[in-house]
Amino acid sequence: MDSLDLQVLQQARDWRAAGHAAWLVTVIETWGSAPRPPGALLAMRDDGLVVGSVSGGCVEDDLIDRVRHGERVAKPALISYGVTKEEAARFGLPCGGNLRLVQEPLLDIAWVDDILARTARHELVARRLDLATGIVSIEPAARGEAFVFDGRQLRALFGPRWRLLIIGAGQLSRAVAQMALMLDFEVTCCDPREEYHLTWDIPNTSFSKAMPDDLVTELQLDPHSAVVAVTHDPKLDDMVLLEALKSPAFYIGALGSRGNTAKRKERLAMFDLTPAEIARLHGPIGLDLGGKSPAEIAVAIVAEIVAVKNGVALVQKKEGSALPESSGAAGVCGARS
Repeated sequence: MDSLDLQVLQQARDWRAAGHAAWLVTVIETWGSAPRPPGALLAMRDDGLVVGSVSGGCVEDDLIDRVRHGERVAKPALISYGVTKEEAARFGLPCGGNLRLVQEPLLDIAWVDDILARTARHELVARRLDLATGIVSIEPAARGEAFVFDGRQLRALFGPRWRLLIIGAGQLSRAVAQMALMLDFEVTCCDPREEYHLTWDIPNTSFSKAMPDDLVTELQLDPHSAVVAVTHDPKLDDMVLLEALKSPAFYIGALGSRGNTAKRKERLAMFDLTPAEIARLHGPIGLDLGGKSPAEIAVAIVAEIVAVKNGVALVQKKEGSALPESSGAAGVCGARS
């Protein structure tokens, strides 16, 4: 469910629309230390161009070589690599890892358009491929589901791009936005203060002058959304938190020291938030990397967002806050109480 897979589908769709033949290759099973997870996707064009990956590179080279030498499947086919230690070494699979793939011709791009349209509406969908017939169907999917291959069909999940809403348009926000863009987040910055929004010029981001709470309602935050409040202005930061903490956003954080975070939680408790909702707040925000500059603090913030997104325990934290299942809190931007 990586947004990279959506880029692979988009590129393959464009190739077909331009008249090229194209094939999709999906990782279905791995053993040992294979570098890409089940569901990882690669697309190949008839002249050997590729987008996406299924390994560290050597498997891709072999797949390209097969296409260039006329080995072009007309229906879904299984391919295995790394069955022996010698073959694993040849294809660069670490520690004797094994890899099984499904290669299929991309004949109909209608289902690709359907996935791209539905994920753009922030829907979670599944693609089901019948290996015997090559028929592809698209269906709704639920959170918590995983890639499935039963020997006859594969079912792969596709979700919307990860989104990051940044409240505040200062120097720290600029660094956070640039790093999030490199991780393929869809970035929106919100700051109604004229002295800040007139200077926002980060390419490939959206900017809003709306009040933060109104924008949260408009964006309809989902489990692919993260929110960071970094204005140091309680009128703005608390405003967005009151709405965001009630949303299904996977990460919500606010800049401030442990002392300021405790006071913020006391203020939030005066409104219609439950203790469980308030406990979702990450603050002090970010991992404890000892950073002092805006760029270093941005690294800590984005690293924490990625860790939460990937379900990794937040061990590089200072005591003070965060979700009950994520011990501690980061000490950035005045983390001392």
